[in-house]
Amino acid sequence: MFVDSHCHLNYLTDPVQAWQRAQSNDVATALCIGVEESAITEVLTLARELPGVWASVGEHPGSCSGDATWVQQHLNAPRVVAVGEMGLDYHYEKDPKKQALQRHTFAQQLEIAQQHNLPVIIHTRTAQADTLALMREFPGVIGVMHCFTESWAMAKQALDMGYFVSISGIVTFKNAAQVREVASQVPADRLLIETDAPWLAPVPHRGHKNEPAWVTHTAACVADLRGVSVEELAATTRQNFFLLFDRAA
Repeated sequence: MFVDSHCHLNYLTDPVQAWQRAQSNDVATALCIGVEESAITEVLTLARELPGVWASVGEHPGSCSGDATWVQQHLNAPRVVAVGEMGLDYHYEKDPKKQALQRHTFAQQLEIAQQHNLPVIIHTRTAQADTLALMREFPGVIGVMHCFTESWAMAKQALDMGYFVSISGIVTFKNAAQVREVASQVPADRLLIETDAPWLAPVPHRGHKNEPAWVTHTAACVADLRGVSVEELAATTRQNFFLLFDRAA
């Protein structure tokens, strides 16, 4: 059985049917990720109603408001297992003032996770130094570097802090040599896989709206890179998921 450790079911046209297709494709568990306050009710409802689906609550850097304290209101809701998606994205945001706002919101959520003893889900893009610096300010917090596309050097520093690294369908893209390098080197006990659906559909579905059923393609690619069977890769990443998100265990 496979686990999709990061998806956005609430942004799919028909999340119920998409989850049914996933289950038919041996995907038994998924984490539906919260990224903004206005959509959090949808995330929590799907996790409550769909078997095998869990939820996180957080504020994405692309939608940061400057005050993420609202996250705390939902952390005791049924099936919530993590804080996030949070982090820094300087690829799309070049304004120094808005980057500072991202750092403020990221730090708020790391502190909330620390207070509630919950793992975090981190988004980072073109912001390696600032992301790692903020992570180091909260040494008691662990989590996952989701949809990781940065360097192996950054991954190694996150791993040294106790974090997991999640590989998305990007690993199947022709121009993703850096992602494949990371996917091949992450220790087996720190590896996760994901879809980030509805985005980043893997080959052979690239160009289409992604869905949790297709995490199997990512699993097959990563297994090949690591020289293990798909079954072993699925079992390892499933075990890691429940180890990190222990509220789901």
